[in-house]
Amino acid sequence: MSALEAIGQPYLFKLRQSAGVKKLVQRQWTRRDWRSVGQGWDACEDVLRLMGWTQQRRVIVMRRVRKLDLIVEAKRSGLGKGKDQHQAELLFIDENEPVKSWEYAVLVCNTHYELENIGQLYRDRADCENGFDEIKNQWGWGGYSTHDIERCALSARAVALIYNWWSWYVRLAHPKTRLEAITSRPKLLSAVGRMTSHAGQKKILLTITHEAAAQIKRLIVNVRAGLSHVRETAPQLDKPQRWFALVRYIVERILACQPKPNLGLAVLATG
Repeated sequence: MSALEAIGQPYLFKLRQSAGVKKLVQRQWTRRDWRSVGQGWDACEDVLRLMGWTQQRRVIVMRRVRKLDLIVEAKRSGLGKGKDQHQAELLFIDENEPVKSWEYAVLVCNTHYELENIGQLYRDRADCENGFDEIKNQWGWGGYSTHDIERCALSARAVALIYNWWSWYVRLAHPKTRLEAITSRPKLLSAVGRMTSHAGQKKILLTITHEAAAQIKRLIVNVRAGLSHVRETAPQLDKPQRWFALVRYIVERILACQPKPNLGLAVLATG
C-alpha cells in the first residue's frame, strides 16, 4: 500500500480478520450512521492503523444480515489435549425471538469515493476474483514446485495464454454471458471431428456425443458465423490482422447482447 500511495495509485483491499480488525468491528456496532450500499450491505467508515502500518488509513466496515440457522455449532475448550482439546457444543436458537446474525467485511482504500460507490467497487472486485479462481482451480495456474523462476514463468504464461484463447472462443460461441471452463469444456470438446473432401472443398463433420446436443449445435453455429465473417470480409489481411478482426467481431457481438438503456424512463425520472 505504501508503494501505491507513493505513486498516487488508488487501491482497494479487503483486510484479514486480525485482532485489530475485530476490535474495529466491535466498536462499530453501536454506531447509528450505517448507510445502505446495495444488495443488503450496510457500511460505515473509520480510520485504522494496524501493526506494521506507517500511518492511519481509511477503512470501510461493511455488514449484512445472513441467513440464521436454528442450530449453531460452537467450540468450547476441554480439559484434554490434542484433537479432543476442543469439543463441539450445539446451541439451539428460538425461532420466535428476533435474533440477527451478521457477516462483515473490512476494506481499506485511499480514495474519496462515497460509501455507495465503495460498495459497488467491492462487488466488482469480487467479480474480478472469480476469474483468478477459475484459472487456479480449473486450469491449474498454481502449485509450481520448482525453484527455477524461468520454468515457473513459462508454465504460468502458457496457462494464461490458453485461458485467454479459450475465453475468446467461448465468448464467440456464447456472446451473451461467460461460461466457466468446468461447464464449457465438456460441451465444446465432446464432439468427434472428421474431415471430408469433395469437389475441391474440405469440410469438418462433427459428431456430438454430449446430452446437450441442441445447445452445443447453437454454440457451434455462432463459431462458424464468426470464422466465416472474418474469412469473407478480410481475405486480404495477414494472420495477425485476422486475429484482431476476429476479436473486434466478438466484442461487437458481446455489446450487441447487452441490454439497451431505457432512455424514456430516465427522462421521466429526471423530469
